Amino acid sequence: MNSICFRSCALAAAIMLAFSPSMAQTPVAATAVPAAQPTATKSFSQQDMDQLLAPIALYPDALLAQIFMASTYPLEVIEASRWSKANPKVTGKALEDAMAKMSWDPSVKSLTSVPQVLEQMNDKLEWMQKLGDAFLAQQSDVFDTVQSLRAKAAAAGNLKSTDQQVVKTEVQESKTIYVVESPKTEVVYVPIYNPTVVYGTWWYSYPPYYMYPPAYVYPPYVGFTAGIIVGAAIWGNCNWHSHSVYVNVNHYNSFNRTNININNNSWNHNVDHRRGVAYKDQNVARQYNRGGDMQNARARQDYRGRTDATNMSRPATGDAGGTRLGNGNSNRPSAGTRDTSYGGFSGAGNGASTREASQRGNASRGSSGNRSGGARARH
Repeated sequence: MNSICFRSCALAAAIMLAFSPSMAQTPVAATAVPAAQPTATKSFSQQDMDQLLAPIALYPDALLAQIFMASTYPLEVIEASRWSKANPKVTGKALEDAMAKMSWDPSVKSLTSVPQVLEQMNDKLEWMQKLGDAFLAQQSDVFDTVQSLRAKAAAAGNLKSTDQQVVKTEVQESKTIYVVESPKTEVVYVPIYNPTVVYGTWWYSYPPYYMYPPAYVYPPYVGFTAGIIVGAAIWGNCNWHSHSVYVNVNHYNSFNRTNININNNSWNHNVDHRRGVAYKDQNVARQYNRGGDMQNARARQDYRGRTDATNMSRPATGDAGGTRLGNGNSNRPSAGTRDTSYGGFSGAGNGASTREASQRGNASRGSSGNRSGGARARH
């Protein structure tokens, strides 16, 4: 009986195998084709990149690097901009003294030496956050786009050496690299230009972002603000070969009053200074372990304008999800936190931490040094 059952089962299996397409045997010579893998979708298209970077691609490399770093900390840029606007006469050593007491990321502190740039970033909040997200998610694309835009400006005759900037070209891996530097490392001239015309005819139906209101009177091609004495405050620079931000450790130590000695001086993002603002790119969010949770939702609400329009210089003590900018006229960091970042570049995240202190708008006394502002164009 068992043998009959066995033969019956075997016959049934043979019939199923013969008539079931899903169970048919594959010829020995055939090769299984793996399923197509979905291609990774970038958060920012090339059009996005061109529009975001057009208003700053012609800035000097060192200032450009500082903007890239600081844009990844949008809430702290807002706080720094409002502090700078409330303290326009704090310059030189007095500015260093004031920044030593602040809890912001060092890249944000450095831009207080160039207040009009901070103001631009504060006024263009959407642009600033998108720029920071693009830099974190597609850093190589950001560097390549800057070079592409500079090449277009050079071809249009609008990128060349002047009294305010030195433009050099280098060949790296058969590619022409445009380097823009200030004639004096301790002085910065901020370019002023219309991004819709400086690169030639704009190639998209949607215009790029502006750093000034559309009604602003631009110079014919590229103009410059008056020279701004920044000393060692601008300590970053662009490494075009590795598509990274290079940190001048000597300048960094001088302005931030530290004594860091490291081998790898490339900048890295410090998630603690993000203050809970959500990351647009999901890979970046996973990298920094900040997915779409409730604290990020609260931070987005705070960031989008739950602030008082007149007195914004004091951040209220908030939860881990982000700092809420509240009323008041002092600049006080959130309580119960420590700043252990020395700038967020490799090898410098575990130094001796300093407890955050409260700051007041009159934190600096006896300002020294000169800082030129305004947007007077020099040709």
